[in-house]
Amino acid sequence: MRPSWDNYFMEIVNVVKKRSTCLRRQVGALIVKDKRILSTGYNGAPTGLAHCEETGCLREQLKVPSGERHELCRALHAEQNAIVQAANSGVSINNATIYVTDQPCVLCAKMIINAGIKRIVFEKGYPDELSMKLLNEAGIEIKKLVNS
Repeated sequence: MRPSWDNYFMEIVNVVKKRSTCLRRQVGALIVKDKRILSTGYNGAPTGLAHCEETGCLREQLKVPSGERHELCRALHAEQNAIVQAANSGVSINNATIYVTDQPCVLCAKMIINAGIKRIVFEKGYPDELSMKLLNEAGIEIKKLVNS
């Protein structure tokens, strides 16, 4: 059976996340506009820096719960990488949709809002209520895919 557009793009996101070098959670992101892929991203260290696979995870060592103390992580989130990749290429993502394996955290939510992204589709939840509050306040359409 032919997948819906949301399911099609989410399948691609699940391939993108396989590039992640995070020891705790592999996340992928895909920015789409008019059914065209504009940018992809996965969570990992900034370009040219050692990955967590090599250095270890400070958040894991300190037993920081998921969704807390993002500033201790050396990696960028998948959404951040997808937004930065679009910016580096000079691609407008205004009014686009972002597909993400996991619900965006508050840091990514703020970037998504300011980038002009109007829709988020994700599969898994994330322990960040403020993120959802800000996204709802900004009028971003949010869709959680079930059994994609």
